[in-house]
Amino acid sequence: MLHSLRMAMLAAVMLLAAVATAYAQTATVDDTAKFLAGMMPSAESPLAPLTKDPAWQRHAKFFDTAFEKLEQRQLSRIRVWADTNLAAPRPTMFYMFSGPDFLYANAFYSKASTYVLSALEPVGSVPDLSRLPRAGIASALYNVERSLGSILSFSFFVTKQMKTDLQADQISGTLPILYVFLARSGMTVKGVSPISLDDKGAAYFAGENPGPNAVRGVRIIFAGSDGQEKTLYYFSTDLSNSGVKASGFLNFCATLAPGNSLIKSASYLLHSGNFTTVRDFLLNNSATIIQDDSGIPLAYYSTRKWRFFPFGRYLGPIDEFEGRYQESYAALFRRAQPIDFGIGYRWRTPESNLLLSVRLPDDGSTAADATSSTEAPPSPPRPRRPRPPADIGPQPRGGFFFWR
Repeated sequence: MLHSLRMAMLAAVMLLAAVATAYAQTATVDDTAKFLAGMMPSAESPLAPLTKDPAWQRHAKFFDTAFEKLEQRQLSRIRVWADTNLAAPRPTMFYMFSGPDFLYANAFYSKASTYVLSALEPVGSVPDLSRLPRAGIASALYNVERSLGSILSFSFFVTKQMKTDLQADQISGTLPILYVFLARSGMTVKGVSPISLDDKGAAYFAGENPGPNAVRGVRIIFAGSDGQEKTLYYFSTDLSNSGVKASGFLNFCATLAPGNSLIKSASYLLHSGNFTTVRDFLLNNSATIIQDDSGIPLAYYSTRKWRFFPFGRYLGPIDEFEGRYQESYAALFRRAQPIDFGIGYRWRTPESNLLLSVRLPDDGSTAADATSSTEAPPSPPRPRRPRPPADIGPQPRGGFFFWR
């Protein structure tokens, strides 16, 4: 009898210990990414029980529908385009003025092993969601949905909207969006760590002191279905001439060059005299540049160094950026190949333009990864102001606010 009682007490103690251990367990970054993305975390994750909450189930259904539509409408078509037109991708891809847009970085350059994204927005943070109150989790999930509304419909972020949705919640900044995009791209997040750059471009981790004018960022190690580990860097930094002069960001990027570059929905900042340094960096350190007309003006490309392959239609900038029309761009796009996806501020497929610029070898011969451009589109229609799709919900007043 006494023996049986002791055994029962021992079993109870072990059960309580097991429950306490489970409760004390911290959710992994991969499970956190999946949970935020509306995907099931691992069965043993402390986040798994939270997936039974109606708020998470609604969130998962919303993202399942939104990303399925985006995959069919754009991402799958972009990957086909990239496989056809990018024969020799570099290991590194640069995406300036990107915000947390890993989604399109990966769609265009899926074969890259190192991604460098940069914008003004801070990295932010994602706490252990299993420790948050249920009401706080529901609010955070809703705000993540709202912050992604514009990119899921347009292909670019409305910055003002994302700032409002993610600046004062339990989760903040670009990190939760990077988590969602990695998970929804089929990636497994292996590790996340803060990174800082000193004014020479040297990297510092953990508690190391990078000195004044440090650029703050995050390094994410992830892997696709093939198990190959890749690296994503996101840096919060000022890309204006004065900003990059005071920081070591471009010095760090130079250690990874040459690479391939993506520029889209960049507020036409590279047309400005205040962004000549980053513009010159991209021209000098890119093997290919994919851009819409908000990227580098055609006049700054040397025809002796670059070969151009236009796709889609050039209708000029939208009303918010009048004065940025390029006659040379219009002439180039008179013999452009069609594309079957939308991109940039003119996000409707019949109105989108995409320019692939391929850097020629030093001897000026044709690059091996060049494509041809033979089909001329019909005369472009009169430019129209883009209208938000019906399902995007209310937009901020005062026009568009874009990633910078």
